[in-house]
Amino acid sequence: MMLYSGRSQDGSHLLKSARYLQQELPVRIAHRIKDFRSLPFIIGCNPTILHVHELYICAFQKLTDFPSIKDQADDAQYCQLVRQLLDDHKDVVTLLAEGLRESRKHIQDEKLVRCFLDKTLTSRLGIRMLATHHLALHEDKSDFVGIICARLSPKKIIEKWVDFARATMESHLDTPYNVPDVVITIANNDIDLVIRISDRGGGIAHKDLDRVMDYHFTTAESSTQDPRINPLFGHLDMHSGGQPGPMHGPHTLVHTLLHLGS
Repeated sequence: MMLYSGRSQDGSHLLKSARYLQQELPVRIAHRIKDFRSLPFIIGCNPTILHVHELYICAFQKLTDFPSIKDQADDAQYCQLVRQLLDDHKDVVTLLAEGLRESRKHIQDEKLVRCFLDKTLTSRLGIRMLATHHLALHEDKSDFVGIICARLSPKKIIEKWVDFARATMESHLDTPYNVPDVVITIANNDIDLVIRISDRGGGIAHKDLDRVMDYHFTTAESSTQDPRINPLFGHLDMHSGGQPGPMHGPHTLVHTLLHLGS
């Protein structure tokens, strides 16, 4: 997926990446516009869904109007455009969740809508990976080529995941001096890398297992957070997943499948 990931002293790798991106992004966005136009009329007319649709149309127009990239000056301007579009589209997932919640009573074919969302979220993730990779190629960061870390440490990544500790603490508030450890196992062979987390945080309720990957499902509205947990974890919300909300399950699944997981 990440073509032209190498570096060249003359910067030619940046031009190759930019030209590939200029060719690829309009095609991917055009497919998304086609899918929006295939939605049932009553859903496509929802103001929030229509706003997202128009965001994609606007992005397509800006990308196709941009002249061919011939030199590094053109690439610099193209990077500005890409940054702007990434910012414009940063709330697309939230907007889609809101629009579909507003239109839910009009949805007669759940499979059609799920297929639309699967393709939209998968494509969006792929587009953002390509775009952020190209932008990151311009940065001089040791051990990185674009967004690819050449010396990735799973241990260091895991140390930043505070939600495991949060779930364990929330499940043992009545026994704060007898909280079980969060056990993390990392195993690998020549092909696979497996990370197993055992946090004893309660997990997913059995009654919710069949629905956790549904686009309309959320436990956020019915759950209440114990006030005792706020002083310890409140300041970490911006760095963690926060409270569960609509589309968190399927969005997680999209990330997993795109990276060949299950």
